[in-house]
Amino acid sequence: MLSPFPGMNPYLELPLFWSQVHTHLIVAIADYMNPILRPKYRMSMEQRVYTDTNNDDNLELVGIPDNVVFTPSSNPTDTSSNVAVAPPKVQPLPITIPQPETIKEWYLQVKNVETQEVVTVIEILSPKNKKGGEGRNKYLKKREQVLMSLTHLIEIDLLRKGEIMPMNIDDRIKSAYRIVISRSDHRPKAELYAFNLAQEIPSIPLPLQPEDQEPLIPLQDLLHSLYEKGSYDLAINYQKQILEDLSETDQTWINNLLQEQELI
Repeated sequence: MLSPFPGMNPYLELPLFWSQVHTHLIVAIADYMNPILRPKYRMSMEQRVYTDTNNDDNLELVGIPDNVVFTPSSNPTDTSSNVAVAPPKVQPLPITIPQPETIKEWYLQVKNVETQEVVTVIEILSPKNKKGGEGRNKYLKKREQVLMSLTHLIEIDLLRKGEIMPMNIDDRIKSAYRIVISRSDHRPKAELYAFNLAQEIPSIPLPLQPEDQEPLIPLQDLLHSLYEKGSYDLAINYQKQILEDLSETDQTWINNLLQEQELI
């Protein structure tokens, strides 16, 4: 069954699905592009590994508020009595201590087969890249290295939540999703594809070496195919699973879309 959304399916952003979607989309792009790129170029999956202790998504810390109100016992002590009263015993409180977590993030490289030069890097952002912590720090360092090199960068952001990557952008440009293409020979200038829920994900050019034509990456077609092959229609419960951080306009649009297709 096809995705009911013309563009990005926001339900795929849910933590339950995003890790799978991220990996499957990386694989889908490489599988589609390699027959087009050969024999001069090869697109490969690469992995970035780091340790993160900033696992606050599932962290519950229980503490004592500044102003504590104690409930008196049923037999309050007469303050005029000379009988010594033992102070209440300190009871342990349940807490969770962040544990180091090994994070593995996949991305894509396009290399010149003959010279092994990395021509282009393609990143699909993860939630950890878009919030404070080691994940964002590691990514920004890697991003800076690419931007200071002769390698092109494609940065695909299909997540509504989180802090966007550093870029000089007009405050009037508001969008749920973004794709940035930074060509090494045009920096600091870059191209921004800004789009919203109701819009299709654009097909984007893949920058290569100057003498070569830039093939298109059909992201929307690949995402639709991923949804169908992964049977996400069987995994997503459109009636019960809730999307956060939606504007009233977007929520109304989603409800109407799903009602038209009898999914809610």
